Amino acid sequence: MSNSAAAAVLTTSDLSEAIRAVRTLVALADIEQGEVDFEAVIRSQDVLAHVRHVLPRLEWWASAGEEHGSSKSGDDPADCLPIRVFDWCRPVDRAEPFIAALGPDSAAVRWDLDAWPAVPEAGLEAISQKYAYLTLTVNSRDLYQDEPSQDHTVHVHVRNRNGDQIDRVHWLAGQVGGRFTGRVELAPL
Repeated sequence: MSNSAAAAVLTTSDLSEAIRAVRTLVALADIEQGEVDFEAVIRSQDVLAHVRHVLPRLEWWASAGEEHGSSKSGDDPADCLPIRVFDWCRPVDRAEPFIAALGPDSAAVRWDLDAWPAVPEAGLEAISQKYAYLTLTVNSRDLYQDEPSQDHTVHVHVRNRNGDQIDRVHWLAGQVGGRFTGRVELAPL
Protein backbone atom coordinates (compact mmCIF):
# COMPACT_ATOMS: atom_id res chain seq x y z
CA MET A 1 0.00 0.00 0.00
CA SER A 2 1.20 3.52 -0.73
CA ASN A 3 0.07 7.01 0.11
CA SER A 4 -0.56 10.21 -1.74
CA ALA A 5 -0.78 13.81 -0.63
CA ALA A 6 -4.33 15.12 -1.07
CA ALA A 7 -4.07 18.87 -1.58
CA ALA A 8 -7.13 21.07 -1.10
CA VAL A 9 -7.56 23.28 -4.17
CA LEU A 10 -11.12 24.59 -3.73
CA THR A 11 -13.39 24.90 -0.70
CA THR A 12 -16.90 26.25 -1.18
CA SER A 13 -20.30 26.18 0.49
CA ASP A 14 -21.85 25.82 -2.99
CA LEU A 15 -22.01 22.11 -3.85
CA SER A 16 -22.81 22.83 -7.51
CA GLU A 17 -19.59 24.90 -7.74
CA ALA A 18 -17.60 22.00 -6.27
CA ILE A 19 -19.18 19.56 -8.74
CA ARG A 20 -18.39 21.90 -11.65
CA ALA A 21 -14.76 21.99 -10.48
CA VAL A 22 -14.65 18.18 -10.32
CA ARG A 23 -16.13 17.92 -13.82
CA THR A 24 -13.46 20.33 -15.11
CA LEU A 25 -10.65 18.35 -13.50
CA VAL A 26 -12.04 15.01 -14.68
CA ALA A 27 -12.19 16.44 -18.21
CA LEU A 28 -8.47 17.31 -17.95
CA ALA A 29 -7.50 13.80 -16.80
CA ASP A 30 -7.22 10.53 -18.65
CA ILE A 31 -10.18 8.54 -17.32
CA GLU A 32 -10.97 5.79 -19.81
CA GLN A 33 -10.66 3.07 -17.12
CA GLY A 34 -11.66 5.38 -14.24
CA GLU A 35 -13.57 4.28 -11.17
CA VAL A 36 -15.11 5.96 -8.14
CA ASP A 37 -14.81 5.07 -4.46
CA PHE A 38 -17.21 6.22 -1.75
CA GLU A 39 -16.75 6.77 1.98
CA ALA A 40 -19.55 8.29 4.03
CA VAL A 41 -21.22 8.56 7.38
CA ILE A 42 -24.96 8.12 6.99
CA ARG A 43 -27.09 9.28 9.89
CA SER A 44 -30.69 9.26 8.69
CA GLN A 45 -33.09 6.74 7.19
CA ASP A 46 -34.02 9.18 4.39
CA VAL A 47 -30.41 9.57 3.26
CA LEU A 48 -29.88 5.82 3.61
CA ALA A 49 -32.87 5.10 1.33
CA HIS A 50 -31.55 7.52 -1.32
CA VAL A 51 -28.00 6.15 -1.14
CA ARG A 52 -29.22 2.53 -1.35
CA HIS A 53 -31.17 3.45 -4.47
CA VAL A 54 -27.89 4.64 -6.06
CA LEU A 55 -25.73 1.84 -4.61
CA PRO A 56 -28.01 -1.14 -3.92
CA ARG A 57 -25.12 -3.44 -2.87
CA LEU A 58 -23.79 -0.96 -0.37
CA GLU A 59 -20.94 -2.10 1.89
CA TRP A 60 -21.27 -0.65 5.40
CA TRP A 61 -20.86 -1.18 9.11
CA ALA A 62 -22.28 0.49 12.20
CA SER A 63 -20.31 3.52 13.36
CA ALA A 64 -20.29 1.90 16.81
CA GLY A 65 -18.37 -1.03 15.29
CA GLU A 66 -19.00 -4.07 13.10
CA GLU A 67 -20.28 -6.06 16.06
CA HIS A 68 -23.25 -3.64 16.09
CA GLY A 69 -24.16 -4.43 12.47
CA SER A 70 -22.70 -4.69 8.99
CA SER A 71 -23.48 -5.60 5.40
CA LYS A 72 -21.28 -8.69 5.83
CA SER A 73 -23.59 -9.94 8.59
CA GLY A 74 -26.70 -9.28 6.52
CA ASP A 75 -28.03 -6.75 9.03
CA ASP A 76 -30.52 -4.05 8.11
CA PRO A 77 -28.55 -0.77 7.99
CA ALA A 78 -31.64 1.21 8.98
CA ASP A 79 -31.49 -0.53 12.38
CA CYS A 80 -27.82 0.36 12.85
CA LEU A 81 -27.64 4.11 12.14
CA PRO A 82 -25.33 5.93 12.05
CA ILE A 83 -23.35 3.76 9.65
CA ARG A 84 -20.05 4.11 7.82
CA VAL A 85 -20.07 3.35 4.11
CA PHE A 86 -17.03 2.14 2.19
CA ASP A 87 -17.93 1.24 -1.37
CA TRP A 88 -15.19 0.82 -3.97
CA CYS A 89 -14.60 0.45 -7.70
CA ARG A 90 -17.92 1.78 -8.93
CA PRO A 91 -18.57 3.25 -12.38
CA VAL A 92 -17.82 6.96 -12.67
CA ASP A 93 -21.46 7.70 -13.51
CA ARG A 94 -22.48 6.75 -9.92
CA ALA A 95 -20.61 9.70 -8.38
CA GLU A 96 -23.08 12.53 -8.93
CA PRO A 97 -26.20 10.51 -8.00
CA PHE A 98 -24.42 9.43 -4.80
CA ILE A 99 -23.53 13.05 -3.98
CA ALA A 100 -27.13 14.14 -4.62
CA ALA A 101 -28.40 11.41 -2.29
CA LEU A 102 -26.30 12.58 0.68
CA GLY A 103 -28.37 15.51 1.86
CA PRO A 104 -26.60 16.89 4.96
CA ASP A 105 -24.50 13.78 5.59
CA SER A 106 -20.75 13.81 5.01
CA ALA A 107 -18.75 11.84 2.47
CA ALA A 108 -15.60 11.60 0.40
CA VAL A 109 -15.94 10.63 -3.25
CA ARG A 110 -12.65 9.68 -4.91
CA TRP A 111 -12.14 9.41 -8.66
CA ASP A 112 -9.42 6.91 -9.54
CA LEU A 113 -8.09 8.37 -12.79
CA ASP A 114 -5.90 6.73 -15.41
CA ALA A 115 -3.42 9.63 -15.37
CA TRP A 116 -2.87 13.33 -15.05
CA PRO A 117 -1.57 14.10 -18.55
CA ALA A 118 1.54 16.08 -19.33
CA VAL A 119 1.12 19.84 -19.58
CA PRO A 120 4.23 20.89 -21.55
CA GLU A 121 3.38 24.60 -21.48
CA ALA A 122 3.38 24.44 -17.66
CA GLY A 123 6.45 22.18 -17.51
CA LEU A 124 4.45 19.26 -16.08
CA GLU A 125 5.13 15.63 -16.95
CA ALA A 126 2.40 12.99 -17.00
CA ILE A 127 1.49 11.38 -13.66
CA SER A 128 0.67 7.67 -13.73
CA GLN A 129 -2.47 6.06 -12.40
CA LYS A 130 -0.74 5.31 -9.11
CA TYR A 131 -0.95 9.00 -8.13
CA ALA A 132 -3.81 10.25 -10.30
CA TYR A 133 -6.72 10.78 -7.94
CA LEU A 134 -9.26 13.46 -7.25
CA THR A 135 -11.44 13.62 -4.13
CA LEU A 136 -14.50 15.70 -3.32
CA THR A 137 -15.36 15.89 0.35
CA VAL A 138 -19.03 16.71 0.85
CA ASN A 139 -20.19 18.33 4.10
CA SER A 140 -16.74 17.66 5.56
CA ARG A 141 -13.43 19.51 5.71
CA ASP A 142 -11.36 16.33 5.66
CA LEU A 143 -11.08 13.07 3.75
CA TYR A 144 -12.31 10.98 6.68
CA GLN A 145 -15.49 12.82 7.71
CA ASP A 146 -13.98 13.69 11.09
CA GLU A 147 -14.61 17.43 10.61
CA PRO A 148 -18.25 17.83 9.48
CA SER A 149 -18.97 21.23 7.95
CA GLN A 150 -21.28 22.89 5.51
CA ASP A 151 -18.50 23.26 2.93
CA HIS A 152 -17.27 20.98 0.23
CA THR A 153 -13.60 20.65 -0.72
CA VAL A 154 -11.95 19.47 -3.93
CA HIS A 155 -8.62 17.72 -3.35
CA VAL A 156 -6.11 16.68 -6.01
CA HIS A 157 -3.66 13.92 -5.16
CA VAL A 158 0.04 13.95 -5.89
CA ARG A 159 2.92 11.70 -4.94
CA ASN A 160 4.50 14.19 -2.54
CA ARG A 161 4.56 17.85 -1.57
CA ASN A 162 7.73 18.74 -3.46
CA GLY A 163 8.73 20.55 -6.65
CA ASP A 164 6.83 19.70 -9.79
CA GLN A 165 4.17 17.89 -7.77
CA ILE A 166 3.12 21.12 -6.06
CA ASP A 167 3.43 22.92 -9.41
CA ARG A 168 0.73 20.53 -10.68
CA VAL A 169 -1.46 21.28 -7.66
CA HIS A 170 -1.19 25.01 -8.35
CA TRP A 171 -1.90 24.47 -12.05
CA LEU A 172 -4.96 22.28 -11.38
CA ALA A 173 -6.26 24.76 -8.79
CA GLY A 174 -5.98 27.52 -11.38
CA GLN A 175 -8.06 25.51 -13.85
CA VAL A 176 -11.05 25.59 -11.46
CA GLY A 177 -10.66 29.12 -10.10
CA GLY A 178 -9.28 27.83 -6.81
CA ARG A 179 -5.94 28.11 -5.13
CA PHE A 180 -3.72 25.80 -3.16
CA THR A 181 -3.84 26.93 0.46
CA GLY A 182 -1.16 24.55 1.72
CA ARG A 183 -3.71 22.21 3.33
CA VAL A 184 -2.63 18.64 2.58
CA GLU A 185 -3.81 15.32 4.05
CA LEU A 186 -2.13 11.96 3.82
CA ALA A 187 -4.36 9.64 1.79
CA PRO A 188 -3.77 5.87 1.82
CA LEU A 189 -4.32 4.40 -1.63
